[in-house]
Amino acid sequence: MTKRADWIWMDGSIVRWEDATVHVMSHALHYGSSVFEGIRVYSTPDGPAVFRLTDHIKRLFHSARVYRMQIPFTVDDVIAACVDTSHRNGLENGYIRPLAFRGAGPIGVSAMDTPINTMVAAFPWGAYLGEDGLKNGVDVCVSSWRRLAPGTVPPGIKAGGNYLSSMLISYEAKERGFHEGIGLGTDGLLSEGAGENLFLVQDGIVFTPPSSASILKGITRQSVMTLCERLGVKVVEQTLPREALYSADEAFFTGTAVEVTPIRSIDGMKVGSGERPITSEIQAAFFGLFTGQTPAPEGWLTPVRGQQD
Repeated sequence: MTKRADWIWMDGSIVRWEDATVHVMSHALHYGSSVFEGIRVYSTPDGPAVFRLTDHIKRLFHSARVYRMQIPFTVDDVIAACVDTSHRNGLENGYIRPLAFRGAGPIGVSAMDTPINTMVAAFPWGAYLGEDGLKNGVDVCVSSWRRLAPGTVPPGIKAGGNYLSSMLISYEAKERGFHEGIGLGTDGLLSEGAGENLFLVQDGIVFTPPSSASILKGITRQSVMTLCERLGVKVVEQTLPREALYSADEAFFTGTAVEVTPIRSIDGMKVGSGERPITSEIQAAFFGLFTGQTPAPEGWLTPVRGQQD
């Protein structure tokens, strides 16, 4: 086991990283019955802070509700666990992973009386698609794998099983020499990246697929839309055909892991002229939230102050 931090919060207690284990008969291991969040911690002039912590944990509980999982803690409990675990691990910049899952109990697919285990890990983690990609952009392709179909499993829920789709999209892209893949919906229209929301810029307007396009309504996505409104940049949520990728002046991904990452090329074709003034402006405003250059809306930054020192 690779050790990435010293402590993990597990079912209400802080335990050593290597002791945070689960039984092999856990329901989640067999059926993917888990829900989770990815949350960033940033170093700020006022010390480390968690980005949009409350919104992430509220979404965790919403995801659990859809899958009939009763998390045995309150929203405030899990928020406190995120802050305390980050503090205990001395995290200045990094990533928090809260997870709730069905543990060991009845083995049937529809077993409802399994225990619901809950954990929070906090550890250092850099740019998901690389520091160079964050600065200079990434090369992506359209995957042959389609995104989740409406009425099958809910793509707007951040559940572990959903990410089997993301894995196929990302694996295929990397095997073909790209940084990441873009999935189409079952209707052939644009959906999202393997683990990122997608934005295109055309004639000064920012376009992004709507929530009905089998996407996860990302918290970073919504944050960027708020920042665009502040910057006076128009954002349009609408269905988009694949060919919109090739006529875009700019393109970028958003997400907790990927943050705001420019897309340099799609299917081997350079995006626009290679210039990206709007993407750069949005990216600067986003990272400015953590340097103090961009005023953060109330509730967006939660200081990492441990419950115990």
